[in-house]
Amino acid sequence: MATQRSRRLRKKLCVDEFQELGFELSFQYLEGQGEGAIDAFMKRFAADAVESNNLVYSGCDEYGFICLARRGSVNAQQRELIDGWLKQQPELAGFNLGPLTDAWYPEQSVNPPAQ
Repeated sequence: MATQRSRRLRKKLCVDEFQELGFELSFQYLEGQGEGAIDAFMKRFAADAVESNNLVYSGCDEYGFICLARRGSVNAQQRELIDGWLKQQPELAGFNLGPLTDAWYPEQSVNPPAQ
């Protein structure tokens, strides 16, 4: 049964046309990477890949979640920018980027983009 909510409440709850998307990511480092090298990588990641693209990273040095720095959703192009940046990093043995998911209600399906 569909719940009838006012536009104001849908916006406040970040549902329906106000759904906000982000994605999970995890890092696998090359063996022998010291704590200092990982800290330097994370600082570079935050400055060069995340903040420069108006995104926010929440997590630790092994895994986390990326969403938009303001109201709204991460788009596929921004996700690809992060992917491209991570592919160029020598500290990483690998990484995983999850699909775009609802940042507030991860169990919800992603709504199709508005026309």
